Amino acid sequence: MKTVAVVVQDGAEPFGLGSICEVWAEPYHPEDDNPVFDFRVCTPRPGRVRGRAGFDLHVEHGLDALEDADLVCFSPKYEFLDFDPLVLDAARATYERGALVYAHCSAAFILAEAGLLDGRECTTHWRYTDRMARRYPKAIVRPDVLYVQEDNIMTGAGSAAGIDASLHLMRQMYGAKVATTTARRIVVPPHRDGGQAQFIRTPMGQTEADTLAPLLAWASDHLDEPLSVEKLAAQAHMSPRTFARRFRDETGTTPLQWLTSQRLANAEELLENSSLAVEQIATRVGFGNAATLRHHFATARGTTPQQYRKMFTCVDEAV
Repeated sequence: MKTVAVVVQDGAEPFGLGSICEVWAEPYHPEDDNPVFDFRVCTPRPGRVRGRAGFDLHVEHGLDALEDADLVCFSPKYEFLDFDPLVLDAARATYERGALVYAHCSAAFILAEAGLLDGRECTTHWRYTDRMARRYPKAIVRPDVLYVQEDNIMTGAGSAAGIDASLHLMRQMYGAKVATTTARRIVVPPHRDGGQAQFIRTPMGQTEADTLAPLLAWASDHLDEPLSVEKLAAQAHMSPRTFARRFRDETGTTPLQWLTSQRLANAEELLENSSLAVEQIATRVGFGNAATLRHHFATARGTTPQQYRKMFTCVDEAV
């Protein structure tokens, strides 16, 4: 992948645009050895683009700059149901030529209006998912996820989920090491699975949410052990029922889903940076055997551990 373009329009939401720029517009850092892209900000009518946060943008590229982009991102704007026919045509043309299409937050309505989400799973900001489902009944709207990818189309939820979605794409194309390095630079968690809930009733950082922080750290250090809900609850000094409810409220996912996600992330790192056999990796990360690792890897990543290692290995020889 060489070229990434993002479409902005009047009423541009600064955080939405910024979340895309943070991942795809970064210059080269020798200490990270990060990939660098020809990054273009585009708009239907080049020049001044009105922002909605007290400042405007000056954009030099028109939509013709999208024509050879490998990834085209659509950034959200305030009046998201005011559609520009030129932008709708650009979305269709990008999809038809096979490039990756990513719409962040309410920009998913652009893809829906262009007919690209008919029969596809998709998401948007949780405040607008009901509206999207009513307006576009052919779209399969999933209100409780961070991002959805189907074929060459990805839609993401609001605000910070834009970073999660971009890191997901970065992980697909360049592997866990590059995605983790990118996340570390931005100072965000390296991976939040797309199936994690958008709306967490008790936001992380509040006093109530601090109760599970020691437990999550402990579990991360003991992934190679059998970790049932009962064992985790006992470690947290809670009843299993209270623990399961608190875990969902604070993390937006279930203990099993969280453990699987952590184990997959550890497996990816070992596949990239070690020559351990797949069976050894499965034992070390807590899946127990290679068959279980392969099952979860195929379900979550759409490939096998062996194929992943061939694509992203960082060692000269891999077993």
